[in-house]
Amino acid sequence: MRHTLPIAPQFYVTAPQPCPYLEGRLERNLFTALQGEYAEKLNDALSKQGFRRSQNVLYRPSCAECSACLSARIRVADFEMSRSQRRTLRRNADLKREATSPWATEDQYALFRAYLDSRHADGGMADMDIFEFAAMIEETPIRSRVVEYARTDDSGERELAAVCLTDVLDDGLSMVYSFYDPELAGDSLGTYVILDHIEIAREAGLPYVYLGYWVPGSPKMGYKARFSSVEVYSAGNWQDLGNPEDYSSELHPLSTDPIAEQVARINLPDTRPTKG
Repeated sequence: MRHTLPIAPQFYVTAPQPCPYLEGRLERNLFTALQGEYAEKLNDALSKQGFRRSQNVLYRPSCAECSACLSARIRVADFEMSRSQRRTLRRNADLKREATSPWATEDQYALFRAYLDSRHADGGMADMDIFEFAAMIEETPIRSRVVEYARTDDSGERELAAVCLTDVLDDGLSMVYSFYDPELAGDSLGTYVILDHIEIAREAGLPYVYLGYWVPGSPKMGYKARFSSVEVYSAGNWQDLGNPEDYSSELHPLSTDPIAEQVARINLPDTRPTKG
């Protein structure tokens, strides 16, 4: 009888390219493919070690002289809203949430384009067409949801205000990518979507909401530090964010360990079949 053993994932490193967060820097990512019957287990395990999902790839920053990017998550049980966050909830009380399977629509793409053109016109996604957008939403080998937020106008028409592509992990929700109507920037929709995901996680009994990367020194990422009970993944452990001013984005030649050492320290999930 022949037995097929699970193959350990292979890790690779991207070529350096301009950093989207800190001007004048180059970014480099450690990544692996996310596929096969153990994709969900791998995604769960590596998300706990600072990795993020993009379609069927898991990646983590591994820049040569910079370690500014830190994976961030909120401890749901300890989270307390600030007064401004309570105002944000009240301001958007008329929004209705609808969670669906990961399926892209023309309305989502129109909102996505408006968001990019307004806020990230020079970013890496600026030229994304509707087919690439559909791939971003639909190419997922794990349990993912598209969470839409909409309100009804005076004529009864549904107006899409915000969208979040969300992965369901074994210990939380991972906000893969979110976008909103730039004309409603004053409504703090980005903050609202995070607050609502905290509530979804609380209702589901999930302990964390994963926010992606927090980058000290990057204005684009500063909002993540305004939530209470934020942890960051640093030096192989999750720890309280504490005072954001204590973190540095300075370059240093010893910021990042050699790739071989990084890979050797990654904890992979047990993919052995369960005995009946």
